[in-house]
Amino acid sequence: MKLRMTFLLLICSWTLFSQSDNLVGDYYLQVGNKEKHLIEYKLTLNQDGTFFFHSYRNHKNGIPWEENKYGKGNWSVDGKVVSFFTDKEKNLDEKHTLDFSNSKAHFVTKSSRDKTDRVIKTRLLFFESEIFWIEGLNIFKT
Repeated sequence: MKLRMTFLLLICSWTLFSQSDNLVGDYYLQVGNKEKHLIEYKLTLNQDGTFFFHSYRNHKNGIPWEENKYGKGNWSVDGKVVSFFTDKEKNLDEKHTLDFSNSKAHFVTKSSRDKTDRVIKTRLLFFESEIFWIEGLNIFKT
């Protein structure tokens, strides 16, 4: 009986780690063009549960015409929902001003049961955030 339970727990832990490995990596999105209005988002999810976010905005007719915003903190996964947390004392400073607390994203990938030829890019879809321009953001894994 103990051997069966140990085996079952081992299989469950492998499943959790494999899903976490699928999430780890760089995510990127570019909108617009360099001549008029360019927005770039880059999110890095690290194996140790930390993340870094960079938003770059270049709007030739805007004030300011160039803007960089940064965020960092920790992330965790529950099923296909990735939750982001920012420790205000530890992670926020003059450079890293974005507070990702209460931000959640859905991990979207092609199901292993889907045998069709359709292409589904692996991505994170933010469905909840206190940063208004993050909510609804689709950022693709590179």
